[in-house]
Amino acid sequence: MKQKRQPIVTVLGHVDHGKTTLLDTIRETSVQIKEAGGITQAIGASVVTTKDGNKPGAGKKITFIDTPGHAAFSSMRSRGSKLADIAILILDGSDGVKPQTKEALELIKKAEIPFIVVITKTDLPTSSVDTRLAELEKEGIMFEGRGGQTPYLSVSAKEKKGLTELLDLIILLSEVNEVSSDPDADLVAVVIETNKDKSGNSVSVVVREGTLEKGDKIYTEGITGKARGLFDGNGESLEKVSPGEPVRILGFDELPPVGAIVSQGEPKEKVEEQIKSRGFDEGKIPLCIKAATAGALEALVSSIPPEFSVVVSGVGDVSESDVLNAKANNTRIMAFESKIPPSVAKLAEMDGVKVDTYKIIYELLQKLDEIVKSGQVDVLGKATIVDEFPFSQLRIAGCKVDSGKLSKTSDLRLMRKDVELGKIKAKSLKKQKSEVESVGQGEEFGLLFVPQLDFQKGDVVLSVQE
Repeated sequence: MKQKRQPIVTVLGHVDHGKTTLLDTIRETSVQIKEAGGITQAIGASVVTTKDGNKPGAGKKITFIDTPGHAAFSSMRSRGSKLADIAILILDGSDGVKPQTKEALELIKKAEIPFIVVITKTDLPTSSVDTRLAELEKEGIMFEGRGGQTPYLSVSAKEKKGLTELLDLIILLSEVNEVSSDPDADLVAVVIETNKDKSGNSVSVVVREGTLEKGDKIYTEGITGKARGLFDGNGESLEKVSPGEPVRILGFDELPPVGAIVSQGEPKEKVEEQIKSRGFDEGKIPLCIKAATAGALEALVSSIPPEFSVVVSGVGDVSESDVLNAKANNTRIMAFESKIPPSVAKLAEMDGVKVDTYKIIYELLQKLDEIVKSGQVDVLGKATIVDEFPFSQLRIAGCKVDSGKLSKTSDLRLMRKDVELGKIKAKSLKKQKSEVESVGQGEEFGLLFVPQLDFQKGDVVLSVQE
């Protein structure tokens, strides 16, 4: 039977608009200052109980999902909004609507859940609530008291203003929208974060339906386990978890993906484990990506520039096998919040494997951009292979210059559909039967190059300058 439960609230908005600081003040904790760069790096969940009093909403619980604001975490943020009953759209009163604000608004609309607009940092002299509301009205939001139905509040976490009103409004919205679940139904819990620690595979979930009890057999997407440990946000052990509550589970055989649905019992069929090693994408820079959590790993892999190929990815510390794999395949290791044991670091140094470590995601992505820019080349000429001719057990490429100029001393690249097959050098460059030093636009020529890479008609030869 359906029963009223505490609402699950997701907090969305642009990076540095005060999402975590707001929740920090509400929870009276210090999450913000502990995070690298002051930016939320992973989805977290916490439960707040409204303060006692005579108001109808006093003494009631609210579960907050604090989703990251960085653009690279859009997929995590999307899952957060689908999990929630109510969304809070945060907007800095002194900054205004940003691309991530618009993105968050789209996610809320797609999730089809009620939301509250919260204008933060109203203690600043540059803050203007009316200006911010007018900007959002241009995005199609109509506010209460201004011809619409969307509620809004102006708050100051620094001065602790508007926070009680916000909690009261959340409780009111949850009652109006009849937020409820059946504690006796089949378990439906959503994975919001995963990581590996000394205790083993740690999986954070929020229960939507049913009740999770310690000792239950559980599964998700072919991954099985037993809930041998249930812990709340303070690390306290729990015997069971009711709908609306977040919990950290110990007992999964493997780490499930963020957003997966956890059920009780045994899976109907065993799903093959996803292979994390993807193999090389010819012409691209190979990478090994390691992250401390599955959510961060997903965000990173989805944000890697197209010039790179993620050969191997995984959750946890950088291991000796990662280094050996990187050495064998000439791969660079990029680690986000993952530790590197001293023995592994020494092995990497001995084997000449480059390992970069980062605590802020955009610094890692910025480094990748620098790598791309450092390897950029200027194209001096382009020729298409239109035919081939045998010559003393070798192959000569019959080409036509499409643009620019190619010479015998040029640095050449053999390309196929924008993918580099390899670097080549001209051993012989002939126009008709005469050896020439260079050829220009519109000219046809024969090219004997080394090494003798396997080419075909339609391939392109580029003359480049590093």
